Amino acid sequence: MAGELPSPELGYSTMKALMTLSLLVVLSGCANSLRGTNDLGLIVERATGSVALVETSHRSRLARIEGLGDLSHAHITYSRDGRYGYIFGRDGGLSKVDLIKQVVVRRIIQSGNAIGGAISQDGKLIVVQNYEPGGIKVFDAKTLELVSEVPSYYAPDKRAKVVGLADLPNQQFAYSLFEAGEIWLTDLSDPLRPTTRRFAAGSQPYDAMVTPDGRYYIAGLFGEDALAMLDLWKPENGVRKILPGYGKGETALPVYKMPHLRGWSQAGQDLFLPAIGRHEVLVASTLDWQEKTRIPVQGQPVFVMAQPDGRQVWVNFAFPDNDKVQVIDVATLEVIRTLDAGKAVLHMEFTPRGEAVWISARDDNRVSVYDTRSFKRLDSLEIQQPSGVFFTHRSGRIGF
Repeated sequence: MAGELPSPELGYSTMKALMTLSLLVVLSGCANSLRGTNDLGLIVERATGSVALVETSHRSRLARIEGLGDLSHAHITYSRDGRYGYIFGRDGGLSKVDLIKQVVVRRIIQSGNAIGGAISQDGKLIVVQNYEPGGIKVFDAKTLELVSEVPSYYAPDKRAKVVGLADLPNQQFAYSLFEAGEIWLTDLSDPLRPTTRRFAAGSQPYDAMVTPDGRYYIAGLFGEDALAMLDLWKPENGVRKILPGYGKGETALPVYKMPHLRGWSQAGQDLFLPAIGRHEVLVASTLDWQEKTRIPVQGQPVFVMAQPDGRQVWVNFAFPDNDKVQVIDVATLEVIRTLDAGKAVLHMEFTPRGEAVWISARDDNRVSVYDTRSFKRLDSLEIQQPSGVFFTHRSGRIGF
């Protein structure tokens, strides 16, 4: 009959069905957009000023994020929740990238020439180490607004290049001054009023690392055959030289690429580190800081990196052996595998639990994923001139 209202039963059923359908659509959208961050990472595309966003669970590339400036020597650190990556470029650029939204949140030029950075223990401060002008700058991690800075004056009108920056417990940062031959320890408990202590280190400290427990800061010395170690539990005792004269009496080879000490490794009670200008990996005991042995390897080591379980150490090399990666068995201290990993291998990064390692080969435009147990290549991703591989689980580690 014209003008008759629909039955209440039909209206209720229809409304219920529509509500159910709408809820399913909403939940489906949430399922596609919401995800965790602990299996994410960024890979530097050094020639294009971009990074590739990847995920390690399914070994896939999710996006490319562009407009990041000169990434010829870049470093990335992460917010404590793994959502934001802070990218430090060679042009002095500092960029904050949202890994979930896949966008650049903010980018600033904070110096003329920068070499890396770190995040504070509480995740609120970003610290950048600078070549030009020398020193460190402190930024608010949320806004990238400048908070304070510590110029690296070691003499009147002389500022040193800052290298080897490492975040430490208790809102502290350690770093080395190349020309000054010093290690500085800066406390940012009050970020507006940094306090800094200075320690004589030796000739030309060029890079450094901190042990996983945050106790020892160790700097490599380019100007002498030794390492400089500062006990951060007892800094008043000053710097101690360890492994003095490890190359004494030998003829060093030309140095084709400086090794990265951030890629040194501690496995158990042993420290594995590259020998400058030699085809060796040095092994030192952390009990007495004495040399334990030397392991002959394919070429001049660049990165010497231990798996998360400490069972194996993976090594890549400078030119002309930069197409190889070797694996050292920690139990026997012997090379057990040599991989042809691609042209111009630049970096390696293990997945959070170490079942796989991602290896970048710049001249192949490829990042390969290897099983760390079988050494088989599991996958290969096309990435434009890849260099550094940085996964978000670094956010939970001291010194990364």
